[in-house]
Amino acid sequence: MTALRLFLVSIAALAAFALAPAQAGVFNPETFRLDNGLQVVVVENHRVPVVTSMVWYKVGAADEAPGETGLAHFLEHLMFKGTDTVKPQEFSKIIAKNGGQDNAFTTHDYTAYYENVARDRLDLVLKLEADRMQNLRLTDDVVLPEREVVREERRSRVENDPNALLSEEMAATTYLNLPYRRPVIGWDHEIVQLGTDKAYAFYHTHYAPNNAILVVAGDITAAELRPMVEKYFGPVPRRDIPPRVRPKEPPHHAEKRVTLKDARVNQPQWTRSYLAPSYHEGESKYVDALEVLEQILGGDSSSRLYRALVVDEKVAAGVDADYQPTAVDLSTFTLSASPEPGVAVERVETAMDAEIAKLLETGVSEDELARAKKQLLATATYARDSMSVAARLFGMALATGGTVDEVESWPQRISAVTVQQVNEAAAAVLNRENSTTGVLLPQPAS
Repeated sequence: MTALRLFLVSIAALAAFALAPAQAGVFNPETFRLDNGLQVVVVENHRVPVVTSMVWYKVGAADEAPGETGLAHFLEHLMFKGTDTVKPQEFSKIIAKNGGQDNAFTTHDYTAYYENVARDRLDLVLKLEADRMQNLRLTDDVVLPEREVVREERRSRVENDPNALLSEEMAATTYLNLPYRRPVIGWDHEIVQLGTDKAYAFYHTHYAPNNAILVVAGDITAAELRPMVEKYFGPVPRRDIPPRVRPKEPPHHAEKRVTLKDARVNQPQWTRSYLAPSYHEGESKYVDALEVLEQILGGDSSSRLYRALVVDEKVAAGVDADYQPTAVDLSTFTLSASPEPGVAVERVETAMDAEIAKLLETGVSEDELARAKKQLLATATYARDSMSVAARLFGMALATGGTVDEVESWPQRISAVTVQQVNEAAAAVLNRENSTTGVLLPQPAS
């Protein structure tokens, strides 16, 4: 399964890659819904005779009950453990035997399963996905060994990675009440208590057609796809899905700081995350301006932070800005930097603070705004050529409460962002009381 950290980084890149030219009709998808509630999105791309099929479930780690961290991700693993007609571990073998690739990933807000196959193998993929949507079969002899696989994944990808450990600590500090403060992979002392009964209960509560989205992108039309979807998914019964109720984040009144020292650290890191609105929570009017601000501050080698910290002051080897507004709850606007060898983290932080203060005092310029929008929209043009990007963008949006129209109108909204809006967004979000600063340092020899 895809590592959480790598997945989040790749999704952030896809968001920046985003949607396409500054006019209506980015992907021009067709949509329909089955009687059992399954939402279907079709994005035509006839360049090659292949398709990407993705099933998105509107449930993730933030929907777990207290004390059951890691359950959504654990079930993702178990969805490959077979049904009455497909033996454990056979799902991926069948896909590979038919020349395809498959995988899955879990985040706080959704779980997704995908296959890339030749057009004439799509019927098989839909049959397999509909089968495991309703017929998953779990026993202790497959569940308990897989639990150890997940625990080992946590050890190798989190506990053995100081950067991942810092990210966990920062999330737990950044959010006071939202379940985003808990790791998607789970805490080990809670993973070890997960078993067959809990996995089945989670599966039967959340995995149903009326809590799912099927996105198919590639060499297919909606007219061709609909009979296949109705054949395989139509008989799957809908279920009563509990409402997606999340606790609210209270006001923050103090800047937070996390410092992690570890002997395995070779390259110190500096990071600051500010609580920020998403499309669905907080001051959503700032979302589009924050996407432009992300590009202005850290989008590439012409960005403000790169020119100031890397080129001019030469205190950082690299800088980055990251903002992902596609979420059910609040998001974060994150700035990060790697010090040049021999440069103290404190010097990087001082330089970063100076740039942020300059931004808040003088704002961005019309030239910066125009360049950032041009870069976003030009890069986005190429998204049309990628079936996987289209499938992911629609899946992410719909699984978090968005709409097809919101995805399609992104270029117009970015084109309409003004200097005043960017400056207002910066002033609203880059507030130290709403921030968590993380510092990763080598552990000095004793």
